Formats: sequence, C-alpha cells, structure tokens
Amino acid sequence: MADARNTVLAYLSAMERRDMAAARRYCAPSVEFVFPGGRRPESLDGIVANTGRRYREVHKDIEGVDVVEHVDYSIAYVYGTLHGTWTDGAKFSGIRFVDRFELRDHLIARQWVWNDSAEARAAREAAAVSSGTGR
Repeated sequence: MADARNTVLAYLSAMERRDMAAARRYCAPSVEFVFPGGRRPESLDGIVANTGRRYREVHKDIEGVDVVEHVDYSIAYVYGTLHGTWTDGAKFSGIRFVDRFELRDHLIARQWVWNDSAEARAAREAAAVSSGTGR
C-alpha cells in the first residue's frame, strides 16, 4: 500500500512543480487520463495546457489517500481541496477534489479526476452578475 501511496503523491508533486520528466516516470506508457467534463488529455502536456485555460495556478491541499490492493493492481484515492488563482487573477480555495488512480506494476495506468471547480466558477459568475460587476 505504501508503494501506491508514495507513487501517486510523488506524481502529484511533480505535476504541481511542472516537472514533466519526473511525472512521466510514474506513468505507464499507455496511461489514460479522464478529467471533469469527460476531457481526456492524451499526455501530461495536455493536462498542463488544459489546466492553464482554467487556472493561472492551482495547488492541492491533500487531506487523505486511501489505497485498495487487488491481486494484480492497486487503486489509490487522493482527496482534499484545491486553492490557487483563476485566470483573471482572483484567488480561490476550498474547492473539493478526488483523484482516483489505478496502478499496475507500480505505475499509474489511469487517473480519473473529479472536482467542484465548475460549480465554484458558476457561483462566482452568478455573484458578479447579481452585484452588477459581471456581464
């Protein structure tokens, strides 16, 4: 269990630092990514490009990692909240996330991501409209 936990935490740390070479070392050659909205980036660079359209910067405050061992693979759930800066420079925090990782042969074979950033953006836009500062 410690291997799976350490692998996903090292991968997430490398991604946050934008150290793509380090992050790739934790991924299987045919790794699959699924992000909110069903987006399926084909590479780590695709993840970074997509993130850049949503956030100027984003960081994870990890609250826990749960690992389930199966005979020939492991599942690790990483959960907590996001904080950072929207593309317009406004700060945010407290946005819930869950990342589900499937690891085979100690490498990440799949990463599925869920978070509430769309809801946070919608609430922010609605508040701007109702206060007269938005569209």
